[in-house]
Amino acid sequence: MAVVQRQPGKRDILAGLNEEQVRAVTTVAGPVLIVAGPGSGKTRVLTHRVGYLIEAGHASPWHILAVTFTNKAAREMRTRLETLIGFEQAQRLTVGTFHATCARILRRDGGRIGIDPRFTIYDDADQLEAVRQALKSLGLDPKQFSPRSILSRISAAKSQFQSPHQFAEQVQSYWDEVVSRVYPRYEEFLRRNQALDFDDLLTETLRLFDEHPDVLARYQDWYRYVLVDEYQDTNRVQYLLVRALSAAHRNLCVVGDPDQSIYGWRQADIRNILDFKRDYPDATEIHLELNYRSTRSIVEAADAVIRANRLRIERRLRTENPPGEPIRLHECYDEGHEAQFVASEIRRLTLRGDLRYRDIAVMYRTNAQSRPLEEALIRADIPYQLIGGVRFYERKEIKDALALLRVIANPNDSVSLQRVLANTPLGAGIGERTWQELERWAALTRQPIARGIAALAGQSDVPPPQISGRPARLLVEVWATLQQLWEASERLRLSELFDLALERSGIAQLYHDAGDPEQIERWENLLQLRSVLASYDSVTEGALRAFLEESALVTDVDALDDGGDQVTLITLHAAKGLEFPVVFLTGVEEGLLPHTRSLESEAQLEEERRLFYVGMTRAKQRLYITYTFRRARFGASDLSVRSRFVDDIPAHLLDQGNGAAAPARSYPSLLHSSTPASVNTVVPRLAVGMRVFHARFGDGVVAEVRPAQSDQEVVVDFKRHGRKTLLASLANLTVG
Repeated sequence: MAVVQRQPGKRDILAGLNEEQVRAVTTVAGPVLIVAGPGSGKTRVLTHRVGYLIEAGHASPWHILAVTFTNKAAREMRTRLETLIGFEQAQRLTVGTFHATCARILRRDGGRIGIDPRFTIYDDADQLEAVRQALKSLGLDPKQFSPRSILSRISAAKSQFQSPHQFAEQVQSYWDEVVSRVYPRYEEFLRRNQALDFDDLLTETLRLFDEHPDVLARYQDWYRYVLVDEYQDTNRVQYLLVRALSAAHRNLCVVGDPDQSIYGWRQADIRNILDFKRDYPDATEIHLELNYRSTRSIVEAADAVIRANRLRIERRLRTENPPGEPIRLHECYDEGHEAQFVASEIRRLTLRGDLRYRDIAVMYRTNAQSRPLEEALIRADIPYQLIGGVRFYERKEIKDALALLRVIANPNDSVSLQRVLANTPLGAGIGERTWQELERWAALTRQPIARGIAALAGQSDVPPPQISGRPARLLVEVWATLQQLWEASERLRLSELFDLALERSGIAQLYHDAGDPEQIERWENLLQLRSVLASYDSVTEGALRAFLEESALVTDVDALDDGGDQVTLITLHAAKGLEFPVVFLTGVEEGLLPHTRSLESEAQLEEERRLFYVGMTRAKQRLYITYTFRRARFGASDLSVRSRFVDDIPAHLLDQGNGAAAPARSYPSLLHSSTPASVNTVVPRLAVGMRVFHARFGDGVVAEVRPAQSDQEVVVDFKRHGRKTLLASLANLTVG
């Protein structure tokens, strides 16, 4: 495709863009859907579109809202805009993630719906603790009822904008009934601690807009042009937020690719992008199909794989890049042999001198697959970074220091206060029994624990907890220390406040004065945190809240070190949006990719195929696909079968190491394969209303039946396990 040439000018926003990209940049009126394939210059189009809006006089910077899905993407966009339109103009834009944008709105206007602007954002660990507290208050054992599973169910409900009451009305199983009891207690715990979880940032903003149209009107007038990146990953609440903000001016531009929708398990709804033109019949649809990233072999292979899906917007991924090397397909004996092969290939590629470790990524479907890979890289003395491992902000000493800062920002945050008292010298002598009495008092009086401690110090008008003697004196001392820190937070820069907090809490003495190498390393981590805090010293107002907000919204990909020379180990889900000259896709086997959980639903199987497609299109120059003859799973070694997705790659694009094309391998009766396997068992034709039995889920009634090629996709309401979507040929349902 020809590149559009422009005469040099003040700021030639359109220079160097191809014809598709120019159309995407300059079509600014009304709703616009940009379907952007991988490597098609999506980020460049977004930034140049913002620049064009400003330079062509369509909008002032403060009238533009650009929403991304990761902090990394937001930073990259802002950096590019600073180069394109200048630092001053870029600073007037609103660029950020959904969660960060909503957090700012709630800090400013949340008081209209009773949200204190000092609210704490609870991260994953805090949310789990809140669920545990809710379970305990109901007399339920967290060891019997998984807090993680309950939290996931609550998050799913919030993503559908379901209140505790609405959720309780739709209970269909015993498990849902347990969640329906925990959900309101969880919400009460958050309110008592002036805290919001990640979902609340979105749902409470939507509630603010619903209950106060004047607030919504103000933001609609403020943000006259709304741009949304990765629109295929939006859930229902995000969809409603985008519609609300853009309703007045209708200048909504969404960019995405349904072929890269891989977060259905996080309630992302691919229908948001597939149905965009139904929601906006007058929308302009523009396709970015030219891939600048990958070789022709990789592009053609990926395009062939994704064309087997049905839930997509028809378009063809193409490139003008040279063919490059064929895709290397390699069968290994087991996961140990696979890891050795990966390590030896990395060593061979880097010894040639044209590649560095940082140019290479090893990707896999599940985190558990990283262990043998790590061991092989260690034995080969190859440096690596593990994305999704123990992150900086999850280290004990960092979480302790952050908890102290959060208590300074929000005295009513009892989860952080408990961590401070339990893990720092400030809480020395205050035991579990004392904390339990504080919790009992808080539950009885419906007051934050901080007010109870203030009452013990004679600084609150509520009756104090039944605590006396040494524990009471220690709590009074804690209160005095916290008061000093609260007062200091009004006058000190953030790094200075951090120094004072470490000193008064005893954390500095605990780590700095220790001779233990492990303690010294923890102190060095705290100093690294201090350097991050120092970057906020120039913020004149709300520096502590700004830092805590950003640290709470850090994701796995934000931990990616772009500067170091090391191989990247990363899950396929986390790799989205990244690119590397060399990519190894490991464990490409039935049961892993596609995952076992997806085999009973055509929609889930299509998402697994999209995940494979995303992995393939991360590679720029070389792509390796590996699978094993046998693999250890659940404590036993089982025979493996190569993924059906590999069979959709044209044979002439594959190389098994000796130049020969890879032969296809058979696998059991499975969905959506290139050559569907025959099924010997007789599958009953199902109809709505039929009573059926499933070996795992028990008795149920068929609620929906949908054709799925030569099969049936059935939705069954099971008495004990709720609604499930199954494939008739695999579910082995008994009728009657």
